[in-house]
Amino acid sequence: MSEIDFYDFEKLLDKAYGELPENVKSYRSRFEVPAAQVTIAGNRTIIENFVDIAEAMNRDPNHLLKFLLREVATAGTLEGRRAILQGRFTPYLIANKLKKYLKEFVICPVCGSPDTKIIKKGRFHFLKCEACGAETPVTHL
Repeated sequence: MSEIDFYDFEKLLDKAYGELPENVKSYRSRFEVPAAQVTIAGNRTIIENFVDIAEAMNRDPNHLLKFLLREVATAGTLEGRRAILQGRFTPYLIANKLKKYLKEFVICPVCGSPDTKIIKKGRFHFLKCEACGAETPVTHL
């Protein structure tokens, strides 16, 4: 590759970067999901800041709860801003399941942006990235 080709590439890259919306350019610094505040009370596990976590991910708390309950194979409910799960689950396990949800339903697999939403086309659901425009099928919803 000659020096001229590299210069043209850099110029095009700078131009493309300049045309991105401002909220997309700084997603790494603004995207922060709070750590789960997990309390074990008897035979129940309570995630105190569950709705805050769902809001940080820009997802419906009921969808996140459904995913979490399926992953840990238990029953549970939303009570106010917290989730109550039947059974004793470690904070480490809860954190790992939340990371899995982020990977499957929030982070764009093409560009890594958290600026996504779940859309439905016909019978299928897709993860639509607002940063790069990619649409990725969602396996189980």
